[in-house]
Amino acid sequence: MIAKILLVIAFVAVAVAVGLYCRKHTGTVDGFILGGRNVGPWMSAFAYGTSYFSAVVFVGYAGQFGFKYGISATWAGIGNAILGSLLAWWVLGPRTREITHRLKASTMPEFFGKRYDSRALRIAAAAIIFVFLIPYTASVYNGLSRLFGMAFALPYDVCVIGMAVVTCIYVVLGGYMATVMNDFIQGIVMLLGIIAVIVAVIINNGGFSEAIISLSQIPAEGSAMQGPFVSFFGPDLFNLLGVVILTSLGTWGLPQMVQKFYAIKTGPAIKQGAIISTVFAFVVAGGSYFLGGFGRLYESQIEYAANGTPIYDSIIPTMLSTLPDVLIGLVIVLVLSASMSTLSSLVLTSSSTLTIDLIKGNFVKDMSEKKQLLWMRGLLVVFIAISAVIALFQYHSSVVFIAQLMGYSWGALAGSFLGPFLWGLYSGRISKASVWCSFVVGVGLTAVNMGLGLAGGTPLIASPINCGALCMILSLIIVPVVSLFTPAVPFQIKAPTPESAIDREYDRELEQEMVESANAGAAADV
Repeated sequence: MIAKILLVIAFVAVAVAVGLYCRKHTGTVDGFILGGRNVGPWMSAFAYGTSYFSAVVFVGYAGQFGFKYGISATWAGIGNAILGSLLAWWVLGPRTREITHRLKASTMPEFFGKRYDSRALRIAAAAIIFVFLIPYTASVYNGLSRLFGMAFALPYDVCVIGMAVVTCIYVVLGGYMATVMNDFIQGIVMLLGIIAVIVAVIINNGGFSEAIISLSQIPAEGSAMQGPFVSFFGPDLFNLLGVVILTSLGTWGLPQMVQKFYAIKTGPAIKQGAIISTVFAFVVAGGSYFLGGFGRLYESQIEYAANGTPIYDSIIPTMLSTLPDVLIGLVIVLVLSASMSTLSSLVLTSSSTLTIDLIKGNFVKDMSEKKQLLWMRGLLVVFIAISAVIALFQYHSSVVFIAQLMGYSWGALAGSFLGPFLWGLYSGRISKASVWCSFVVGVGLTAVNMGLGLAGGTPLIASPINCGALCMILSLIIVPVVSLFTPAVPFQIKAPTPESAIDREYDRELEQEMVESANAGAAADV
């Protein structure tokens, strides 16, 4: 117990210290939310990976889909690495960095507003982000707190409040730079931790061969397949494909993920970051789903609901409870790292979006840079508090599992933004009407499906995961199809600017800002 407590205390101390150290980068809005667009490849890649994978993946998704699909759930991790990381960096990274820099856009709603010349689209996108990031944030609290309850026997409420307070402190103090520096440290912990946990769990089950043999002897409900949980594609390939699409393609339209490309330093850094991020995803996501594939071996030990349904969020904590205390402490820090990095990215995205795209110019006409920073810090606290309250309500009412919360959030966000963002980067023939159609379908289909499910009715699509995956595919189709019949918004899509030219332009702008800042300071002294 002492070892576990000391590991957590050390982790929290480092996180807060990084926040204090990074205060010098938070004097401007661009510095607070993008780190001055000067973040290197390693930090950007780790920030992308740690924001991608949290307790939602390690506890919720790995537990649920490992239990359902066995070893084949590892395909979700492979998809996350190739489609969600490598291709996302290659296709979106350079273009996002250049176009957002050219448009001087700091957030995704600001991109929509300037790219499609629509203040209404900007406001609508900001509202969607605020509403649908909340359930995702609540799911992050849930997964972490279950592990804390297992390791320290602490009440769920205490875990949620403690995590909220620590995250609030270092993000409010240090902004985006504190987030990415902590992400780098936390990412190293995640890489080491997931490898150690997989090895320990397999050894606990008699070694790899023995664990596979035991798993192969477990039948799947409703399937005549022999050894379904060690099969290459598992007992339910169609629904497994839905998980792969949702968790991999979803990153292309999530504001907190795409924003990492706004802030990266140079073109070469994007190429390097793509490789680093992919390797990170293979180890962390692939390892998590692979670990979850052995969940059936603990079928007699996990928790079950009153109707006999497995409580999927309890599967990974049950697997880990058999490990030595020191290793449990490492796992706690691993999941704490993943969860706090994701949480900090979510709340920073939400608060900056609300301030810049919704409040500024609409509710507060004259908002200086100092006031913007004050509003963003205040909204950070508010957003963390709201999501914590929802997490507590969700836990005590047992409304949905972690995976369902994340499915609703990703479905609405990526289902609304994926098509307009991707096509808007590369095509000058996209219409404003097509963007509205994507927003309506993404939010509408998710909201109706969620409402029917929560009301006790029959959802249009039984699985929130498949519903979210369908929203994303529809977004990619709707935008170009509707644009064929509606007037396009003029936008000159130039050939990619040489990386050296981008860097020279950025350096000139940065130098000019420094000169203006120095002149203003000198005038104030006089």
